[in-house]
Amino acid sequence: MTTETGLFTLVDQLKELRNVKDKLKDQLKDVNTQIDDTEKQLSDMMAETETPNFTHAGTMLCLKTKTRVSAVTGFKDELYAALKANGYASLVYETVNTNSLSSFVKEQIDENDDALPDWLTGLVGVYDMTSISLHKAMNK
Repeated sequence: MTTETGLFTLVDQLKELRNVKDKLKDQLKDVNTQIDDTEKQLSDMMAETETPNFTHAGTMLCLKTKTRVSAVTGFKDELYAALKANGYASLVYETVNTNSLSSFVKEQIDENDDALPDWLTGLVGVYDMTSISLHKAMNK
């Protein structure tokens, strides 16, 4: 095999592998969408039937809700200024860690009779994200 033939062979192989990779990315997007849709349907059904957890085919499913918080679009600078002005500058870096902000805002809501403090209103969006956790069921 000549060097030129070897190069062409590798180029063809690389192109084919990249095509396969692109197809797999598309398949992964489709599968992730199907997972999200199925998890949403399952979590809705569990909530509607007031079934917080159950075991099926050796897998325990638990309904869990996590509160997620993020800066309102276009108000990140105002959020940072408000955090600093209210004595929470330690949360502010060039960016605010999403998990730290979520924990902080949940604490603030708890301390403010389950309401978002006025100084955070319009600066953060608060929503609950429901998901399913899967665990291997314990044999009884």
